Amino acid sequence: MSLPGGLCNRTVDALIERAALTEVLGADGGPFQVLGSVMGPDPVGAVRVFTGEKVAKAVYVGITVPQIGLDSHMVFAFMPDGSPVPHFTLDSVAGGGYYAFHLDLIQRVDAGTHMVYNDWAHTPLTGTYNEVLELEGLSKAQLDPRQLTVMSSWMLASRASEDAFAKLDGPVNAYLEHWLSLVDGEVPAEVLADIADTDLAVRDARNRSLLFSPDVDKVWAQISRLVTEPVAEQIRLQLVTNEVVR
Repeated sequence: MSLPGGLCNRTVDALIERAALTEVLGADGGPFQVLGSVMGPDPVGAVRVFTGEKVAKAVYVGITVPQIGLDSHMVFAFMPDGSPVPHFTLDSVAGGGYYAFHLDLIQRVDAGTHMVYNDWAHTPLTGTYNEVLELEGLSKAQLDPRQLTVMSSWMLASRASEDAFAKLDGPVNAYLEHWLSLVDGEVPAEVLADIADTDLAVRDARNRSLLFSPDVDKVWAQISRLVTEPVAEQIRLQLVTNEVVR
């Protein structure tokens, strides 16, 4: 398996086991959605959907097109609408002669006015965050400032050399382990008091609509050109809600 595919699928396997997720299969018993492309008749990837009790929904999207040198794997694990626990995400890619990754716990409240929440949900990641930034072979990902507003300040997003990319299992596991500790733990009373001014479900719906907006993230235009606009929209809708979109 490729480096990006291996990193992401190991993470998906850990999520399935640790969060007790159940896969929602397609009508044929395979992945929820098989992805075709304008490149030819053969499938180029799949969307896998999982549900659970503590974790509301997880979505994996994998697209591999050797003709254009693309090998892209992404997973989002979403918490229930009213939970303050961040969502987990990993994006793992090879394309255009380079590797790239995006790792984050997506905040559920306004970070600029909820430091108690920050210190519970994100500050424990600071050591890992700084360690990754010091890795040789990384260069800053080209993200629009508008995109950064819908992510956390602990987001890691870089292009990487092959050697640097091969060292990412440790940081990804550190983010995942911290996130799972939040999923499994109780929310401290002081955190609940800090975020009492936030309608978590309403904010999350607005945040996810922007996070996966084609106007905010231009990658949707590239996906549309590859798998067609209707299919890209199906994928996007699968990500903006905790309902399973059929």
